[in-house]
Amino acid sequence: MYTHGHHETVLRSHRWRTAATEITEPALQLARAEANARRQENIDFVVADVHSLDLPDNTFDVVHAHQVLQHVADPVRALTEMRRVCRPGGIIAARDSDYTAFTWFPHVPALNDWLALYRQAARDNGGEPDAGRRLLSWANKAGFTDVTATASTWCFAAPADRQWWGQMWAERILYSDLAQQVLASGLATEDDLHRISQGWREWADASDAWFTVLHGEIICRA
Repeated sequence: MYTHGHHETVLRSHRWRTAATEITEPALQLARAEANARRQENIDFVVADVHSLDLPDNTFDVVHAHQVLQHVADPVRALTEMRRVCRPGGIIAARDSDYTAFTWFPHVPALNDWLALYRQAARDNGGEPDAGRRLLSWANKAGFTDVTATASTWCFAAPADRQWWGQMWAERILYSDLAQQVLASGLATEDDLHRISQGWREWADASDAWFTVLHGEIICRA
């Protein structure tokens, strides 16, 4: 289950991402619209279960999963399937965040509550919010023998960047599927979510605010 859901506050961050820097019908519509806007006609969009891809063996030169394995029930099986549909000598790549490793300044207590709440909700959905540090282990368990493991970060410190990041999460914690989930499960109250939302706005408005998102990465040879 995709913990964030596909509210506009979530799709806003999807639009920001590029191949250099996920799936329901709204996300597919967004991808198709972007491809049409760029007049890219050599792209197909399909929905599939990464645990059991309805695709033939040895189909692709590159299989890439960006911020996906943290949400799936069995990431080792997913990597095994990604390897199956990749041609011999091809590349299987994955990148996932590591939420526990997120760090920020200044200290805003509500953001600590946000992080604890998100990690619990993600695990309740059968995911692993600290997937980044586990990618190499999962690749080894999936049988890969040629794996390069690295890390990278997003940093939100420039005024426009921190406003974008902070305001996005201030809205997401109130309106996305994550908000509905934690309310329904009793993990948080409406007051809790509004306090966390205000904490994000407080952080974004600080002139010295700084936030880093750590990603684990793997590149594997089929």
